[in-house]
Amino acid sequence: MLTHLNARQEKAKLAEPMKTGIVSPHVAAAMSGLDFLVALRDGALIAPPFSHATGIRPKDIEVGRIVFEGTPTEQFYNPMGTVHGGWIATLLDTAMACAIQSTLPAGQSYTTLELKTNFVRPVFVSTGVLRCEGIVLSRGGRIASSEGKVFDKEGNLVAHGTETCLVMGQRNGASAKA
Repeated sequence: MLTHLNARQEKAKLAEPMKTGIVSPHVAAAMSGLDFLVALRDGALIAPPFSHATGIRPKDIEVGRIVFEGTPTEQFYNPMGTVHGGWIATLLDTAMACAIQSTLPAGQSYTTLELKTNFVRPVFVSTGVLRCEGIVLSRGGRIASSEGKVFDKEGNLVAHGTETCLVMGQRNGASAKA
């Protein structure tokens, strides 16, 4: 099942101020990973505070694949006058981990075990919107791996990476029966 916003919905979403906070563990545990991510994207659930701080937002979501977009600002510049690699790594980590999350049934959670990032092109504020696609490579009972690629608006590869996550039985320690 592919879920994405049409152009009208996307424009309306970007015009809205982002509301942030923490979703109750009981609410999160009652939803599949895919349903949770779609609800976050569509505004049915409150976005985590880091989404506001980084400007990273989910766009297209399906089982095993997700696309996030973000536009870095000067607040993320390093002393060399480029966007800090940590912002780009955050974009990759978010997409790769959420691709894995999209495969989880209700009651399961995950945490990142390892993140590998390769930077291949500098990013500036003038680079504009970056698009990151995360795809699940392998999904076992306890271990899942994914890959991600970040592209600029011209389609140039900016960075790529891989991630390994531990899949856990209960999300945030909450009972799946909530």
